Amino acid sequence: MKRIDLIKHLTKKGCIFIREGANHSVFFNPLTKRISTVPRHREIDNHLAEKICKDLGVRSFKRKRK
Repeated sequence: MKRIDLIKHLTKKGCIFIREGANHSVFFNPLTKRISTVPRHREIDNHLAEKICKDLGVRSFKRKRK
């Protein structure tokens, strides 16, 4: 999955960008009061994207079938 798509999904679900780390971006969900990091790679593995959503308490999105 593209990193930009994951970030758009997180912001639509109410997560807030906190800061840039050395290799990650830090996001915060004010509803669940949880924090997670998103790596700065163009492609992010789908399992990692699901874990980031789970860590933030955000419903993960449906995968596109080919």
